[in-house]
Order: sequence, then structure tokens, then C-alpha cells
Amino acid sequence: MRDMPELPEVETTVRGLAPFLEGQRLTSVITFRPDLRRPFPADLAQRLTGATVTALSRRAKYGVISTDRHDHMIFHLGMSGRWRTEGGAAGKHDHLLLETGAGHRLFLHDPRRFGSVDLVSGDPLASFPAFVTFGPEPLSDAFDAAYLAQALVGRRAPIKAMLLDQTIVAGLGNIYVCEALNMARISPLKPAADVSKAKLAVLVPAIKAVLAAAIAAGGSTLRDFLSPEGDLGYFAKDWRVYGREGESCECGGTIARIVQSGRSTFYCPKCQR
Repeated sequence: MRDMPELPEVETTVRGLAPFLEGQRLTSVITFRPDLRRPFPADLAQRLTGATVTALSRRAKYGVISTDRHDHMIFHLGMSGRWRTEGGAAGKHDHLLLETGAGHRLFLHDPRRFGSVDLVSGDPLASFPAFVTFGPEPLSDAFDAAYLAQALVGRRAPIKAMLLDQTIVAGLGNIYVCEALNMARISPLKPAADVSKAKLAVLVPAIKAVLAAAIAAGGSTLRDFLSPEGDLGYFAKDWRVYGREGESCECGGTIARIVQSGRSTFYCPKCQR
């Protein structure tokens, strides 16, 4: 079982980087290889060296490091990426170094190299191709039951697949969709258009609650994920169904595992209808 860092893990990462980068001048930007999943921007070092970091933010499962030059470095952690903030020398799987005027050395560490780094200027929400296609953030006010009901009209694909569609809602991943559907007592197999408005009114708060709890716990500890400080996320101990095939649901039913679109789905056939 292997899932990439999801929204709570990326949010934890961005919050963990902020004390090291926000307001800091980047004195050195070094890549130790030409690429991750795709090549590093050729002018990354030129455009970022000497710039001051003005803000850190997140969009879906991407982190954004913004500078006073109106450049934005957008990173994705892929399957195994994380930022190391403890400094020291570069290790085997450290592929990018950001060094600040305060002496902080931050390494992007990615053993499997499925992550990515992009650089855009201007408004990243308008200039980064992936962001243009994304739906609303699940924790935003724009994501509510009325919006979701409209987005699902006529959609016959399973509700789980629709929640993983980034054009409908940005940033939801496999773990937290499984969790929220269980909390809302909705079958992951149910055609999206058949989920009642009353059920959607339960599902949206469930999604927000699951994400908020996971962020508060520092995310879920998958095989490779650590926060920038090297801490484990502790939400995994509170998983309702994910990774718990054959165990008991809180309703008394038995948690099952099925495969949907090549991904493991965990749910309770007894209470999720």
C-alpha cells in the first residue's frame, strides 16, 4: 500500500518551512541533478538567488514559495519527497538546496524522484497550467454542498472517483476521501449523481473535518513522509477505515478493501450505502 503525501502533508510541509524561509533572502540555490520527474527550470538559480521570500502557500497538493521578484517556485512532493531543514551536507537523495542569509540550509529530499519543481512569474493561480484547471479548495467557503451538488449533476462515475477529480475539488487524495465517505456513510461505489443533497450536506463537513484533523495531527505517516523538522504525522492512528481491511468499523461491520481505478478503496459495506 503506497499513497503519496496528500493535502494535509503538504500543508504541514508549508507551515514547517515558513519559519525558515519567510522574510529570508535566498543566498544560494543549487540543484544536484538535472531533474526530478521532469527537468528543473534552467533559470531556477539565476531567478531565485538574491530574492527574498515573501510568502509560502499551498494550492491542492502543491507548495508555493513566493519572492519579492514576483517569481513563485511551485513544488510537488511526488511519492517520497520532503524538505529537510536540519542543514548539514547534501545526502544521496537531496536534489535541491535553498540557503538563506540567516544560514539555514533546506534540502528537497526525494529518493524516488517523482516530485517536481516549477518556476512561474506573476499570479501563479493564473499562470501555472495545473492551477488553472483546479476546482475550489476543500477547506474554502467556495466548497459547499450546493457547489458539489451542481458539480455532480449527471455524473455517473462513482462518488469516490469524482472527489478525486481535481477539476471538481482540488487536493483531495485517496486516504482522506476514504475517511470522509465513511464518516458520511456513503458508499464509494455509489454513482455521484445519485448521492442525495441531504447526504452531500453531510459529506462536505466530513471532508473538512477529516482534513482539519489530519492537519492538526501533522498529516499521516506513510512510508516516506516526514515533516520538514523530521517529525512523523500522527493522523494514521485515527484512520477510520483506510488500511484497516478485515477490522471492525465503528458501526460493527467489517471493513472491506476493493480496487477502483487502480487505487485501494477501504469502506464498510454495512453502513456505507
